[in-house]
Amino acid sequence: MKTIDLHTHSLCSDGADAPAEVVRRAKEAGLSAMALSDHDCVDGVEEAMAEGEKLGIEVIPAIELSANYDTELHVLGYYIDIRNARLKEALDYSIRVRDERQAETCKKLREQGFDITMDEARAEAGGNAILCRAHFAQIMVRKGYAESVKDAFKRYLSVGCYAYSNRQALSPAEAVSVIREAGGVPVVAHLHLIKQSDEQVRALLTSLIPHGLGGVEGYYTDYTPDMEVRYRGMAAELGLTLSGGTDYHGKNKPHISIGRGLGELQIPYELLDPLKARR
Repeated sequence: MKTIDLHTHSLCSDGADAPAEVVRRAKEAGLSAMALSDHDCVDGVEEAMAEGEKLGIEVIPAIELSANYDTELHVLGYYIDIRNARLKEALDYSIRVRDERQAETCKKLREQGFDITMDEARAEAGGNAILCRAHFAQIMVRKGYAESVKDAFKRYLSVGCYAYSNRQALSPAEAVSVIREAGGVPVVAHLHLIKQSDEQVRALLTSLIPHGLGGVEGYYTDYTPDMEVRYRGMAAELGLTLSGGTDYHGKNKPHISIGRGLGELQIPYELLDPLKARR
């Protein structure tokens, strides 16, 4: 079966690999297609697509936008025009707000007694990489505050934890609309991380359809078989397309393998046809 991964990250946002390296890893994993979907950033897309052409793997221009919501809400955008003026304007603003969010996270960690500074976190990110929670998690592991990156997220950095900051630039409707204006297909990511009842998630998705919502992530690293059935059923009920991905971050989340997630994920290439039709 031809397989794909439509949710990966590079150094341009909070992954550990350069964009071209993510593509090489996808090729080595036997994938037929992938999407580079960095957080609030498209800087790596051209490099990834060029590497894809060289290696013979289809690379889809994509992004993952964070939205302001009661819990954690991310919207993936596929087949976007990375030069779109409205998208660029939204990303410039999102990065400014993102910096404020990381400063708030750092402040909250220090209030909990963790000896972590913004300078340390920026050094951890390195170069032009966008600072994110994973960089704080890596420092926490190195200093013995957490057993692993996953442990740091679970206890301190995820939704509902003290150090989590929900400061975002765009509303859910704005995130969807920006992607549509850039010619892309908006897809709500990892529905379980919204941490609401199915009825609430269904109501959220329904409210975004008039703004151009095209799909939901029906395949994902942490989904249980029950989640897959429920979320795919919800998509069918609402007339939404499915996407799927691992949320690969390289060594920033070493338990996740590109194309396979925790080891068993297989995302069929056939998902691409309905996404392409949505354009």
